[in-house]
Amino acid sequence: MMKSFTNSVFVALISAIFVVSCGKDKPLTSEVTEVSTTTNGSVYELDTLNSRIEWKGYKVVKSDQSSHFGTIQFESGDLTVKDGVLESGKFVADMNSLTSVDLKNDAEQLGKLNGHLKSGDFFETDKFPTASYEITKVSKNEAGDYNTLLDGNLTIKGITKPVQFNANVSIKDGEASIATEPKDIKREDFGVKFQLPLANGLLKDDVNLQILIKAMEKK
Repeated sequence: MMKSFTNSVFVALISAIFVVSCGKDKPLTSEVTEVSTTTNGSVYELDTLNSRIEWKGYKVVKSDQSSHFGTIQFESGDLTVKDGVLESGKFVADMNSLTSVDLKNDAEQLGKLNGHLKSGDFFETDKFPTASYEITKVSKNEAGDYNTLLDGNLTIKGITKPVQFNANVSIKDGEASIATEPKDIKREDFGVKFQLPLANGLLKDDVNLQILIKAMEKK
């Protein structure tokens, strides 16, 4: 009787592990939000030198001691502005520009980290050299610290997911700026599943992103 019970528990446990494993191994698919913005208006071209993505990655405990942070530069992008209001936009990031800022004074460690982040363990930049964010809807925020709500499609490693940002948008004298609220995204949603050995501390699934845009009206 006890042997039969033990075997039943063992089978149930193996089945549970199998189900969970199969769930985790499901192929990732894109989830695209329909674009409701328009391109009617003036085109503002991205100032790539003064635009960037700022990122932070963490181990299990979020602290400055257990994190790395850095930047990603943009390759191209543009906005559409009509009657002084943001209508639409798309930005393409150069994933090979990804670098850690906290290690800038340690060339050896910086090279190791940047190389690892660009490898197949993380963003696989030889295969996926760009990432992008396309604004699909622009709404006004009536309260809070940010004046605009941006809905959009974020694409990383060829996988697209809808991501919403609170943002401060300013358009004045032919110059537009966007500064999003820092936001956590799930890296595993985009196929970035690398994990450290347990002894080294687990990496958080969350990666914090902030998009900072400067654009000039195209004459």
